[in-house]
Amino acid sequence: MKKQASDMGRRQLLKALAIGSAAGVVATASGQAMAATPEVAPAAKGDGYQESDHVRSYYASLRTK
Repeated sequence: MKKQASDMGRRQLLKALAIGSAAGVVATASGQAMAATPEVAPAAKGDGYQESDHVRSYYASLRTK
């Protein structure tokens, strides 16, 4: 009887192609998500925390509980 030739080389190739394709899809999707993210301008310095009427009423509601 003849020994059957192992087809591990073909299996490894197919596995590598599947993993490579999946990685390509992930890279494309993440690149598109990064491109779709809007740029946010940094906040102007000196604005800081400002206590307004609605903030004061919120703090007052917390004290009464």
